[in-house]
Amino acid sequence: RSLDELYRAAVAEGGRLVIYAGGDTATQQNGMATAFRARFPDIDLTVVVDYSKYHDVRVDNQLATDTLVPDVVQLQTLQDFTRWKHLGALLPYRPAGFSKVYRPFRDPDGAWTAVSVIGFSYLYDVAAAGADAPKSPYELADPRWKGRIASSYPHDDDAVLYLFSLYQQAYGWDWIAKFAAQQPQFNRGSHSPGVAVNAGQKAVGVGGSGSLTAPASAPTRWAVADGHPFMAWGQRAAILRGAAHPTAAKLYLNWALSAERQQGSFNGWSVRTDVTPAGGLKPVWEYGNAHVDGFPRFMEDRANVERLKQTFALYFGEVKGDPTPGSLGLHPGR
Repeated sequence: RSLDELYRAAVAEGGRLVIYAGGDTATQQNGMATAFRARFPDIDLTVVVDYSKYHDVRVDNQLATDTLVPDVVQLQTLQDFTRWKHLGALLPYRPAGFSKVYRPFRDPDGAWTAVSVIGFSYLYDVAAAGADAPKSPYELADPRWKGRIASSYPHDDDAVLYLFSLYQQAYGWDWIAKFAAQQPQFNRGSHSPGVAVNAGQKAVGVGGSGSLTAPASAPTRWAVADGHPFMAWGQRAAILRGAAHPTAAKLYLNWALSAERQQGSFNGWSVRTDVTPAGGLKPVWEYGNAHVDGFPRFMEDRANVERLKQTFALYFGEVKGDPTPGSLGLHPGR
């Protein structure tokens, strides 16, 4: 069915859609929500943003208590999608454009598909860094950056944890110790490094998303260094089998994967193989140092993830602070 046919059917179904989306602030998905509402004004859309590690167990509890709220889950916790598929909790569905999605970014049975590409690396204030701007993550252990770095906690966010584990593999635990000696300002939420740098509080941020297509005149620069690690992944989305509004959920996935929507990606990368990345970029899976195939394997090995979390806590201290989206309880969006 076309988007317009699905739209009419979704309105007839009840005209409501609830999405649980991974993120760091309540307003993080406002751009997506505004675009969806503009295209489909008769759909009552609710987007609930929370850390993926809270959304996934929230959904588990809702399934266990027969109180399911969301129709769509769109999360960073990639291992949950393979687990939920095994449990029969996902509705197999192949939206238009599914066959054009990079193969490792989609489940062969249609249980889930990635709808966006997210990358984590480091960024810096161009003016504050000046001629000393770090040319790679390795340089962040140089004493010249002491007291000038903001970072999200690696042991609070699994994607940031993977980034730091790649740094450790490339540079060694001695580098991690030197980085800790820089007295970085740690905060919860992967948005926090960018907030600190953009506010002029710190010169460098580590463990946040960004774009290589930003104009040269931009005051901050999100950086990827040849031969040095960063990380990227396909943010997965799926329809829950018990969804109250499955047609609206199908409408959302078709819209999210549409070529028009993919071409408008904030960082220039698309999950589709037939959409040319913006700004002369290569497809994200052609960057070997992005480790796009390594992150799903990392997320499946929960024992290793837990060991690394506790190890980084020894270097950086325990996670402090309230969750940045707030404390949303068991059934937000109901």
